[in-house]
Amino acid sequence: MHTLLLVLDLIGTFVFALSGALTAVRRQLDLFGVLVLSFAAGNAGGITRDLLIGATPPAAIADWRYLGVSVLAGIITFYRYATIERLRNPVQLSDAAGLALFAVAGAQKALAFGLNPAMAALLGMLTGIGGGMLRDVLVTEIPTVLRADLYAVAALAGAAVVVLGSLLQLPPTATTLVGAGLCFGLRYMAIRHRWHLPVARYIADESQQDTRP
Repeated sequence: MHTLLLVLDLIGTFVFALSGALTAVRRQLDLFGVLVLSFAAGNAGGITRDLLIGATPPAAIADWRYLGVSVLAGIITFYRYATIERLRNPVQLSDAAGLALFAVAGAQKALAFGLNPAMAALLGMLTGIGGGMLRDVLVTEIPTVLRADLYAVAALAGAAVVVLGSLLQLPPTATTLVGAGLCFGLRYMAIRHRWHLPVARYIADESQQDTRP
C-alpha cells in the first residue's frame, strides 16, 4: 500500500505540475515563475492533505522526489511547450489526470491514517482540487473547481469508490484503478459534452445599476 500511494502521488504530482507549467507558459512567466507554478499545482493538494491528517512533515517537503518531478515537468514544458501544446486540450486533460490520481491517493492515505469513510472521501476530493485551486489563484483566475463542469464532483466520486472498496474489503489496487478511471471519465465527458451542475441565475437590480451618462 505504501508503494502504491507513493507511485500515485508522484504520477499525480507530475501531471498536475505539467498543467501548472502549461498555464504559466501561456501567461508568459519566466523560468522561475514556471517552476513555482508547477510546484504549487503539483503539491498544494498533497501538502494540505498531509497537514490535515497529521502526516508531518508533508511528503512533498520531506521527500526530494516530489520537488524533482515538479521541476522536471516545469523544465520540459518550458523548453518543449510547442510540442505539448499540439496535444488536444493539453491543460484540461493533464488536469483531469492529476485530479483522478490525487483524489484516489488522498482517499487511500486518509483511510491508512484511520479517518472515517466520509471524511476520507472528502479529503480525497480536497487533495484532488487543492493544486488546481492554488494554480488558478496565482494567475488571478477564478478557480476551476468553482466554475468547471463536474470538477469537484468527479474527484468526490473517485474518492468514494476507494472508500466503498475499503468498506467491502476489496483489493485496494483494483478499487484505486476503478476510482481513478471513474473520476477521469466523468471529467473528460464533462469537458467534451459540457456537463455541468446548475448555475446560479443572477438578475441585477435595476435600482442599483449605474445610471450616469
